[in-house]
Amino acid sequence: MSFFIKSFINLTLRHYRETPLIALPHLQRSTYKSAVSLESLYPGKSLQLFTPDKVAGNASSSFSGYIPIDKLKITYSRSGGPGGQNVNMLNSKVDLRFHVESADWLSNEVKSKLLEMNKTIVNKDGFLILKSEKTRSQQLNVADAMLKLRSLIRLAAKPPNQPSEESLEAARKRKLKAARLRLHEKRNRSETKSQRQSPTIDY
Repeated sequence: MSFFIKSFINLTLRHYRETPLIALPHLQRSTYKSAVSLESLYPGKSLQLFTPDKVAGNASSSFSGYIPIDKLKITYSRSGGPGGQNVNMLNSKVDLRFHVESADWLSNEVKSKLLEMNKTIVNKDGFLILKSEKTRSQQLNVADAMLKLRSLIRLAAKPPNQPSEESLEAARKRKLKAARLRLHEKRNRSETKSQRQSPTIDY
């Protein structure tokens, strides 16, 4: 390679290094973003799943929404149904298993109620099983399964509704009405039996 060619190459490289990118539009990184991209639909949001480092509250208090990921068994498999090549290539179906009895972050009352209310999805080993193949995204299916589990725990932790004064008064009136009806029927049966007796003849 001749001296003049080397000098030309060095000058060219130096020119590009010293010239800002704004003056070289063909070298600028593309800034195009789809209208349905995550940043466009949910600015500042992320699909990354995480849980706090510390448990919010304690086992004796009501459920705060905290679920430690490390206490769950999550496995993935291929989703069924149509969906193109993505179904055959990615394990997007989620199988979430949660051992209720060993959950030290839930109160015993909540655990007992959770087992009682969800007998059909608890196996013989005490694992509550939830599945999700709602989407073709593994992360979104994990989020969906976590949402289902959180909803079940909140329902089990919900305190029973206290009857209002109107409900108590209505129940009192129903009991009183039933008692009056029972006494009325008893009186009618007594009169019917007395009329069936044979008449007595005095000599």
